[in-house]
Amino acid sequence: MATILAATREGLHTLGSASESVELADRSVTFLATAGSEVWAIVDGTEIWRRADGAWTQVTAMQDLRATCLAYTDRWLIGTSEAHLFELTEGTLTRVDAFDRIEGRETWYTPWGGPPDTRSCSEWDEHVYVNVHVGGIVHTDDAGATWSPTIDIEADVHQVTTTEGMVLAACAGGLATSQDHGATWFWRTDGLEHRYARAATVWGDTVLLSTSRGPRGGEAAIYRAPIAGGTFERCRAGLPAWFDDNIDSHCLDAPPEGPLAALGTAGGEVYRTTDEGATWDLVTGGLAPVQRVLVMP
Repeated sequence: MATILAATREGLHTLGSASESVELADRSVTFLATAGSEVWAIVDGTEIWRRADGAWTQVTAMQDLRATCLAYTDRWLIGTSEAHLFELTEGTLTRVDAFDRIEGRETWYTPWGGPPDTRSCSEWDEHVYVNVHVGGIVHTDDAGATWSPTIDIEADVHQVTTTEGMVLAACAGGLATSQDHGATWFWRTDGLEHRYARAATVWGDTVLLSTSRGPRGGEAAIYRAPIAGGTFERCRAGLPAWFDDNIDSHCLDAPPEGPLAALGTAGGEVYRTTDEGATWDLVTGGLAPVQRVLVMP
């Protein structure tokens, strides 16, 4: 059985293995990513930590900015507050200047008037996609030398993810997909009772999506649909009729080939499915609010 890592405001919980454990206790773990067998984490919003051979070490720390997301391409990329992007090489942080020169950057914003943040990033082969909230999704295929805007920023993207030949975006108006690296987008909303989407992940031929009434949640649920198209159906078996709070960005995860998917809630519960979302079971409850889940096959 795969292992589920649940990052919470009070440490990192390893679930589903023979011996469950808590690491980085009493620290707020806000993001997780992997590179091979290593696990990387954003801790307390500013520190970058690495677990290798079972031991955690701090790699670096942000100065003046908050780290928001991580992705490994041929190097580590770190998204930050104020919508910047850094490369991390041998413990040294270097700002990606080309990211700061993206066309249309001056139009990025937040609904509450503060500066936008880099929110999520994903990659497939040489293509890297970075989501800014609110600033759409920008794309590079030349190792970050140049970046191009893709989807309209008013799509209000909350998470970008990729699968072979496709980019997917959980947006305020549903699920947007592109098969031409973001040049054109197709919207999928059929079957969704509410269209405000916060998280998306792909397992095999199935896409899982979290939606709710809006930014404050309300009637939040998980939906499943074939990745190739068709109507979404709400996942019901083993889950509450509705969640009060959003299943947030990065709190829904599955490896591309399974063998399971997991979701984490603001109420401290973790659920899993082993049949691409048809049925779910509760793994644990009573945790601090879950801020990221990561499934390790």
